[in-house]
Amino acid sequence: MTLNPTDRAIIEATQAGLPLVPAPFAVLAQTLGLSEDDVLERLKRLKKLGVIRRIGAAPNHYRLGMTANGMTVWDVDDAIVDDIGQKVGALDFVTHSYRRPRALPDWPYNLFAMVHGANRDEVLAKRDQVAELLGDTCRASDILFSTRILKKTGMRLRRKEG
Repeated sequence: MTLNPTDRAIIEATQAGLPLVPAPFAVLAQTLGLSEDDVLERLKRLKKLGVIRRIGAAPNHYRLGMTANGMTVWDVDDAIVDDIGQKVGALDFVTHSYRRPRALPDWPYNLFAMVHGANRDEVLAKRDQVAELLGDTCRASDILFSTRILKKTGMRLRRKEG
């Protein structure tokens, strides 16, 4: 698929984030010389086509006081991992949950869930809540604590020259 110049301009203008104002799409529209409705309709169409996956907030959890981070990993039967993963992902303290292939024999885990807390004890307590939810469906688990902050960004389009 080739993006038309207007859609490309919208993606380029939003890929680093939306303006932190009450009406970010109106500001974006004004910047691009479009109507707010046009911007919103184009974004909906691009999402429906699969060009963009989502538009959402990505809060800086460190600035919110959540300085301990643990990726909890779980060995769950493949037959139920999708269902149980949905339940884990619905917990209010799990920021993302997903299925990954195992790397046997060294890595038996197929369900991952990121948990943030103010300190390691809080993260461990939240991990225990996930373990309680999983119950006997979990055969093994571990937790990987972050040791440094890495900048996270999605794919970026380059600006066209000329």
